Amino acid sequence: MTAAGAPMVAIRGGRFRVGSDEHYPEERPARDVVVAAFRIDRDPVSNRAFAAFVAATGHRTAAERAAPPGSAVFVMTDAPVDLRDPARWWRFVAGASWRAPEGAGSHVEDRAEHPVVHVARADAEAYAAWRGVRLPTEAEWEVAARGGLDAATYAWGDDLAPGGRLMANVWTGAFPWYFARPGAPGTTAIGSFPPNRYGLADMIGNAWEWTASPFDGHAERHCHGDGSGALVALKGGSYLCAAEYCARYRPAARIGLTPDSTAANVGFRCAADEPDEERPA
Repeated sequence: MTAAGAPMVAIRGGRFRVGSDEHYPEERPARDVVVAAFRIDRDPVSNRAFAAFVAATGHRTAAERAAPPGSAVFVMTDAPVDLRDPARWWRFVAGASWRAPEGAGSHVEDRAEHPVVHVARADAEAYAAWRGVRLPTEAEWEVAARGGLDAATYAWGDDLAPGGRLMANVWTGAFPWYFARPGAPGTTAIGSFPPNRYGLADMIGNAWEWTASPFDGHAERHCHGDGSGALVALKGGSYLCAAEYCARYRPAARIGLTPDSTAANVGFRCAADEPDEERPA
C-alpha cells in the first residue's frame, strides 16, 4: 500500500524480454532488459482518486490552465474515413478536462471508478509526488503488463479473444464510425475486464498510460498541447485501439507524446521502488 492507500503489487526483479520484432517499427528490437524489483499500482488512477488529490492540493491540470482551456475529445464519424488523418475523429473541445471529459455539460459523477483522463505528464507526476511514489519506467510497465508471459503477444496469451471473450476495453466494430458493443465508445469502470496474471487491472485498453521514459520515434498527432518538450513513452493502448487502425493493445506497443499533451484516452498509474528488505525472494 502507499501513503494514500492505493493497492500496489510487488513485481520481482530479474531479466525480462520486452519489445517485439513482429509489429510496429517503434517496438523493435525485441530485447532482454534487467529490471530491479518494484511495486506498481494494481489499478490505473481513477477519477475518485484524482479528485481526492485535487481536493487536498488545489491542483489545476494542464487542460484546465491552457489558453484556451480544453483538450482533445474523440468524436465518432458517420461513415468510413481516411485512417491516415486523425483530425477526422479528434476535436479540440473547449472546457474538456478530467472533470468534464466531453466538455461543458459533461461530468464524472457517474464515472468515479473510471480511469482519470485528460491529464498531462506533469499532472500525473504531481499526483504521484503527493502519494510519495512515481511514474513507472517503460520497462517496468511492460514487465508488469506481461504478467510473466514474456513470449506472449498479449497480456493474457497469444489469442486476442480467447474463446471469443473480449479481454480488454478496445474498439470492436469498424473504426471510427461503427461501434459493435452496446453504448458509446469510452472508458469503462476499472476492473471491468479480467486482470493479468499479476492481478493488475486494465494494463491493456481503456486508457493509454504515461511512463517516466523518453520515446525515440514520431509523435502521435491527436492530443492537445503546444508540442513542446521531448517525447515521452506511453503504454497500454486505449478504448480506441482497433485492428485496422491502432493494434496497440499489446504489452510491447508504445506511442510518443509531448509531455503537455492531453486527450480523452490518456491516463496513468504509479509505481514505487521496492525496499531491499521487502523485495520478493
